Amino acid sequence: MAGKRLTLADVARAAGVSKMTASRALRNAGDVSRANIEKVQQAAREIGYIGNPIAMSLSNQRTNLVGVVVPSASNIVFAEVLAGITEALSDSGFQPVIGVTDYNIDREAETIRGMLSWRPAGLIVTGLDQPEPTRQLLEHAGLPVVQIMDVDGTPTDGCVGIAQTEAGTAMARALIAQGRRRIGYIGCDLAGDTRATKRRAGFEAALAAAGVSLVGTLVSEQPSSVVAGRKLTVEFLSRHDDIDCLYYSNDDIAVGGLFHCMDAGIPVPEQILLTGFNGLDLVQALPAQIATTHTPRHEIGLKAAQLILEAADQRSNRVDRMIELPTRIDITPGFPR
Repeated sequence: MAGKRLTLADVARAAGVSKMTASRALRNAGDVSRANIEKVQQAAREIGYIGNPIAMSLSNQRTNLVGVVVPSASNIVFAEVLAGITEALSDSGFQPVIGVTDYNIDREAETIRGMLSWRPAGLIVTGLDQPEPTRQLLEHAGLPVVQIMDVDGTPTDGCVGIAQTEAGTAMARALIAQGRRRIGYIGCDLAGDTRATKRRAGFEAALAAAGVSLVGTLVSEQPSSVVAGRKLTVEFLSRHDDIDCLYYSNDDIAVGGLFHCMDAGIPVPEQILLTGFNGLDLVQALPAQIATTHTPRHEIGLKAAQLILEAADQRSNRVDRMIELPTRIDITPGFPR
């Protein structure tokens, strides 16, 4: 068969069944015996047949694809979410298809619209704060949708994530309990990263409830990175040098802040406690420890994909479940965990 495009008829011939049986077996149709399904799938593997899930969906109404929409491909946070999704879908017969939006709401809408045209088995989308036209796409998708990372809002269907506002509140309370009073805030791309915006709101509200105001705030429109964190920390400390804590919108920029402090001879955490968010493994390897909030990124991806699989198994177009996962604050040695 070298050079020849393999067809369903080739699979049927190799398996010794009719073309109709081969077609239904490859779609796991309910009226085909398990023995025939295994025989046809084995034959397809042996001859190297690759089916066309889009064409099959014309009769099956769904492909074996699970659409996954994330804002970043380079951020390790979403790499770990994707690892969880991949683990859950492994050996299920479903395949993830990933779209990256770069925190652009127009690109997100285009990506979701394109994925829905493929008739996926389900859709996993980051965040709860899409514009109304995008929410309409999700609400009327006619398939299971799971929004991830955030539970502060109203999902269109299923949801798996953490309470972002409460995460900011909890960190503020932990810092206040340790006597930190002169606190600054540094963030990146809060317009695109609405979850960081919610954490900041919770953080500031908890400070205000304790009678503490931020010494200063510096927010950049650029994406978060170690380089951005170092530059922003230099700029912030040039304006506010009498502080005992800096709260960053995530670990990336907090690490950049630490590199500046080390270069400038500023003791961390003795003089300034640096605080990030996500609990990246990198934080544990730093020469000076920063405070952080650990988030269950892999578990978020795992549970989101499991919800899609459960809905597919039940032949349901809805998930209708919200799963809130816990976070954990980790502050430097000598502070309560």
